[in-house]
Parts: sequence; structure tokens; C-alpha cells
Amino acid sequence: MGQTLTGLLTSVRAIAGRPGSPAPGRTGGGPDPALLAALRHCGDHLAALAASGPLTDARRTRLIASIGALTTACSTPGAGAFDALLRTGQQALDSGGEAGARLALALADEATALRGRSKGAWRLRGNALDALGLREEAITAYERHLALQQNAAASRDVERRIATLRAAGDRIDEALALVGDADGAGDGTGGGAGVGAGVGTGAVRLSRRLPAAEARAAFTELVRRRTAELGAADPAVRRLAALYAEHRRLSDHDPMADPLLGGAEPIGVPGLRRLVAGRTVCLVADTPRTAEQEQRPGSSLAALIEGYDLVVRCDAPRHAAPTARTDLHVCTLRGDTPWKGPRWDRRAGTRLVFGDPLPHWRLALRSRLVPGAQDRIGDASLRRPLHDPALIGGTADGEGPASTAYTVLRLLDFLGTPARVDLIGFEGPASLPPREREWIGARTGTTDDTAVRITLR
Repeated sequence: MGQTLTGLLTSVRAIAGRPGSPAPGRTGGGPDPALLAALRHCGDHLAALAASGPLTDARRTRLIASIGALTTACSTPGAGAFDALLRTGQQALDSGGEAGARLALALADEATALRGRSKGAWRLRGNALDALGLREEAITAYERHLALQQNAAASRDVERRIATLRAAGDRIDEALALVGDADGAGDGTGGGAGVGAGVGTGAVRLSRRLPAAEARAAFTELVRRRTAELGAADPAVRRLAALYAEHRRLSDHDPMADPLLGGAEPIGVPGLRRLVAGRTVCLVADTPRTAEQEQRPGSSLAALIEGYDLVVRCDAPRHAAPTARTDLHVCTLRGDTPWKGPRWDRRAGTRLVFGDPLPHWRLALRSRLVPGAQDRIGDASLRRPLHDPALIGGTADGEGPASTAYTVLRLLDFLGTPARVDLIGFEGPASLPPREREWIGARTGTTDDTAVRITLR
């Protein structure tokens, strides 16, 4: 193998060291400059392998054979050099280690330069960036692959990986927001190059844009310092520890789809925040008058509701038409557990279910969700907003049962990202209990008696 490796390195250097070739499309010999650059990367890698001593790893042996095939293809017109380039990149990735991942990334860069619309090249680039822990860049490459991929079945693995990477980043964002709210520092976005979470005497640099290993170490240090400062019993520390555990789980394994959720995508606090960010939201009351006007052809109320980006409806509608538009359906599980009731078969883009305790909440979801009736389902972090200090940003609301409308309004208020939130058809806040009426009244910006609309500030 030593002589074969040396001979291959000589061949690679001989081809890659040629003067620049003519631009693509011109007559003349010589490989494309991007292929020459790819061979130079392979030559550097071969030189490092030769210097490391005898080769006993079968994966590296396969990589060397693949580089040999690429070398032959580059020196033989019409030999399928581009496909050989992609195969070599995949073999580099399969060989393991940071050096293999960096070679795969370099080859993927040359492949995308050669063919910017190659879905295979963009997937290779995403896989290489993912292996190097550069997860935000990997998401961008994976999304380019999906934009070019026409086969929905073939793209499911990539879609699932994107969801995993985003979920891991979301846990970091939420942790930063949690620490920032408590310290009065930080914007909680986690989107910059680095966010300092001031804890104790030092600062922990944590961001979703950090390489995976650095982010994991910074997250570990943040939890350690926060626990030492506030104690493990502190509610915010408990939530931070839970976010850390979820981040570690997502970093190690892709989440398995729950077949009992009917194919719906679980959505947490960061995902819901993104869903409503910058959008106009209306919460529509389920009353006979509102339902009648909404169904009437040419109704001004129907036109008003249709103009919102997100339409929210609560609990089991008794008056709204089965086909009434519902972008966000919110319901509260009430009464004795286990909660039994009709299945949620009305179509909704996103469904949030409030309830406690957790085991019965999970059982209700699995027994009452209808496959295909929703695209997203709120996860356990959204099941009890008014009783989670880390979620509502204050003390728990323990003044008895709250209406579903009030709960979702408090949640939207906490998220703070909608451009506008309106209540339609509630006939004014008097239809709500006194404490809920007081909370809404304190935040009412304008009222519209004609449309029975209340706009929250």
C-alpha cells in the first residue's frame, strides 16, 4: 500500500500541477480548474496519510482507491469526473475524523463551483459541514439541496436533519433568553457570533453559531455556573438543565418521529415564536353571531378575518363552520383524567393542547390527534404556560382555571413577536372572568364596535 500511495500521490501531483486549463466550453485539453483544485486537495490529504505511517484502516484504503478513480477520470475525457468527485467526497466523509470531513468539504466546494445546481454536491457540502459541527452553515447547504430535490421521499432524511439542527439551536436560544431575562442582559436571540451570558464572576460565550463541540462545552459551563449561583431547586435552573439535556440529546441523535402523533411536527417555544413573528393574529370567538356573520357571503367580518396572517380558534367549536379557516387551534384539557373526548379532526396548521399532568397529556394527544389534521403540534414545553415561570417570565398564575382564550393571549404576549393581536367577536372583554377582563383591559389599544374587535397593545 505504501508504494501504491506514493505512486498515486505522484500521479495526482503531476495532473494538479499542470498550468491552468482553458475555461469551460473552449476547445483544448486539460481538466476544469475546479477539478484541478480538487485534486490538489486530495494530494495534500494523501501526503498527510503517507506521513502518518502504514495504513491499516479499510475506510482510508477505500478513500485512496476513490482518489485513484478521480485521478483517472480527470485525465480521461468523458470519464465522469464529476460523479467521481462526489464519490471521493463521500468516501472522505466516511473515512472519519476532522481531516476527512475537511477534505469532503473542500471537494464539495469544488463540486458546487462546477455545478451550482447539483443536489448531490449541496448534500455533500451539508453533510461535511454537519460533521465539522458547523450546523447553521449545514442548514443552509441542506436547504439548497432541498430546493433542487424533486423527490419528496428522498428528501425526508434531510428535512429531519434540518429539524434536528434547528431544534438544537432553539434550545440554546431559549437558554440565552432565560439567563438574559434573569440577569437583565443579552437579547436572547442567540443569532450573533457570540452572546455573553453573564453568570457569577465570569461570562460564558454561547451561541447557536458556535461549532457543536464549543457550543456543548459553553452550555455545560453555563449550567454549572448557574446551578452554583442559584441552586438546583431554582425554577429557572431546572428549566435551564432541561434545555441542556434536550440539547445534548439532539446533538447525539436525530429525534425519532412519534408514529402516534400522526406525522405532525412537534413545535416548542422557539418554533412558535418564529411562527408568529411579524404576523398579524386574530383570536376569533365561537359565538352564534360571529359564526353567522363569518359564513354570510360578502360579509365584512369574513373579509376582516381573512385579512389576518394567522387565525386562532379555541377549544371545540360549536358554532363555527367545519371549514372555517383555522391556522392555530388551541384547546385545554379539563376535568378528571384521563381526558377523553372527541378526536381533533378539524383541520389546523398548528395545534396547541394545554394540560397537566404530563403522562395524561401525552395519552390525550396520542388518542385524540387525527393524522393529517395538523402540520404541527405543541410539545410538552407549551402544555402549561400559566404555570411555568420560565415561560411566562414571571410568577405562576395560580388563581384558578383560566379560559383557553386568556391562556393563549398570555402566551402570545410573552412571545412578544406578533405584529398585532386582535380579539374578534368577544363582545368586549366583559364576556371573560374579572381577572382576565382586567388583564385585557390594561393592554387594549383600540376597540372597534362595528367589527367587535379589540386590539391589544
